[in-house]
Amino acid sequence: MNMKRKAAIFVTIAFLVTAGVPGPSEARVVRFVVEDRQSYAGGAEFGTSGPFERLLGTASMEVDPADPLNAVIVNLDKAPKNARGMVEFSAPFWIIKPVDMARGNHKIWYAINNRGNSELVPRATAAQVPATVAKRLELGFSLADAGWHGDGMPNPGQLFPTFPIATQPDGSPIVGPLRLEYLPTVDQFTRRLIVTPWKPYEAADTNTTHSTLTVRDRQDAPRTTIASDRWAFGQCPTGQASLVATTTDLCLFDGFQANKMYELIYPAKNPIVMGLAHAVTRDVGSFLRYQTQDDFGNPNPLAASATEVGIRRAYSSGVSSTGMYEREWLYLGFNEDEQHRKVFDGVTIYTAGTNRLFANVQFAHPTFYSRQDANQDYTSNAYPPFTFAVTTDPISGITDGLLKRPAIDPLVMQIDGGLEMWQWKASLNVVDGRGRLVPVPDNARLYLLQGSTHVGIGQGVLSPQLDAGTSAACQYGTQRGAPFNATHRALVVAMDQWADQGIPAPKSNFPRPGKLVTLAEYQASFPTIPGVQPTSVLNELSFLDFGPNFDSTGGLEEVLPPGKGGSYQVLETRIDKDGNPVEGVGQMEVRVPLGTNLGWNVRVAPRAPDLCGLSGAYIPFATTRAERLANGDSRKSLEERYKSHAGFVKAVEKAAKHLVKEGFLLEEDAERYIQAAEASDILR
Repeated sequence: MNMKRKAAIFVTIAFLVTAGVPGPSEARVVRFVVEDRQSYAGGAEFGTSGPFERLLGTASMEVDPADPLNAVIVNLDKAPKNARGMVEFSAPFWIIKPVDMARGNHKIWYAINNRGNSELVPRATAAQVPATVAKRLELGFSLADAGWHGDGMPNPGQLFPTFPIATQPDGSPIVGPLRLEYLPTVDQFTRRLIVTPWKPYEAADTNTTHSTLTVRDRQDAPRTTIASDRWAFGQCPTGQASLVATTTDLCLFDGFQANKMYELIYPAKNPIVMGLAHAVTRDVGSFLRYQTQDDFGNPNPLAASATEVGIRRAYSSGVSSTGMYEREWLYLGFNEDEQHRKVFDGVTIYTAGTNRLFANVQFAHPTFYSRQDANQDYTSNAYPPFTFAVTTDPISGITDGLLKRPAIDPLVMQIDGGLEMWQWKASLNVVDGRGRLVPVPDNARLYLLQGSTHVGIGQGVLSPQLDAGTSAACQYGTQRGAPFNATHRALVVAMDQWADQGIPAPKSNFPRPGKLVTLAEYQASFPTIPGVQPTSVLNELSFLDFGPNFDSTGGLEEVLPPGKGGSYQVLETRIDKDGNPVEGVGQMEVRVPLGTNLGWNVRVAPRAPDLCGLSGAYIPFATTRAERLANGDSRKSLEERYKSHAGFVKAVEKAAKHLVKEGFLLEEDAERYIQAAEASDILR
């Protein structure tokens, strides 16, 4: 061997040893740098863990496109590669941890952000910390989060990663169809292809004859095509005369009309490799759980001060679109890291129904999701498989399930509300598209929070008022967003006990066949409430055909709008004489109700009878029997239910006792409810 070759080998070996550069089959976090440390919540102490600190930094990662664990990522093979054939990307991270890690519980709760908005934002005082987050801190968890939503514009207040752009083998742009839907609330001439903070995919061709722009009155109304000479790609704040051509804006010469629905299908270019989102959560989660330092010697901040014990358990959670993300993350197998270890022991999915996010799609904009009143047949939707267990879908014939890897599948809790039944087809978690029972695996729990809007019931004992003025878009009073979710707090404890101590979590209580009803049956059982009619619509579902290069894992959307195959039967929960759901957890606000809690609301004209987005409704009871009879209300008044203020407090005490016994309420929160009831002015 000549001296030049020996020298080259020596230099290569020295570089690998000193820099810790991974080999080509070892995708992982390469560099994990903490860039700032801050006191959290003013230095307040939580439980026995003492004060916490907030860390901010950047995780640099790389993955091997040839690794079977990564092969599912769409266009990963078309992303730029470094000298070792690896695809590089990075993400900002936030961590909240005990200042003294020895005082924590040596467990991680990875709270995945929603559209870059994280629970781990700064808090000036302990009182400002959300109740569920506070419970995790009281238990001693270290909290973590990292950016995954790859089309966001970086800013200090949100977590957005930096992902590569896929190209053709010769370096030329990839071009493909993209569909966007617009629902303007005011008249306007121009708008961006997608609103800030999202990055638009540029139009590859601004000749409008090669695109399609349509308008319709509501989701299920017929489309009218807008002539190609009546619009353009560009900005025109005052109309056609002010047009400045761009590739990222849309100008309608006659103006966009408020409350109309517009749909654009255009040739886009330069797709982000959005499926890397799942690798972020996998690789950052694995690094924090298993590694003591990165390849350059930077310490893992959750392990460096706890070397004797290390990290014992790791859990994750996601809400709404991020719950859909978690369902997809599990289905695609990302709970297995590069060393074939389990990343999270438990996963909690909040309010996702049967939707999956489908970030793993060419030209993905994962901010959009299916609703009855908007984006109804978009990809962030219910698409088989729906169930955690492997089952056969009778409509599509697909046999599959979200949990099919026993060696690496975590324990799972999914917690849905009333709104997810109406908008996100939650019934398909427990019955198939023909209404027949499907199994729930032993490592999964399904819980229904009766009557709640998208983020939980927010009125009741703790906050009995409606949102001020309610929503101008909705016909009925909207539920106040839940500032305190006692059920979520209790299930944080239950998940930890289940995974760490083997104590079974409360049994699933999602309604099953015989306890689910059709829309017609729901309408027939609805009580007589002055000025309120039961909804006449729900978010229906058909099997969607996006083309031959799209399947359950994602892919390319080449048929837009998608073709529609067989229809699924979507069912709802039974209701009682008050209009409140019968089955489910039965939170305090339903067990001791002050009104009817609806998981739906209806838009005002001209969009009626469409559902009103993610809003539920709250219809208060009359105070006295005379008042309700005068109004023609079939629901018992507060007076008829509780007799007196003391009777109301007694009812709360009884319900609290039962909820604690069932595992859906902590003792400390039961006392909080009772004190709130005593302090209230109900029937005083």
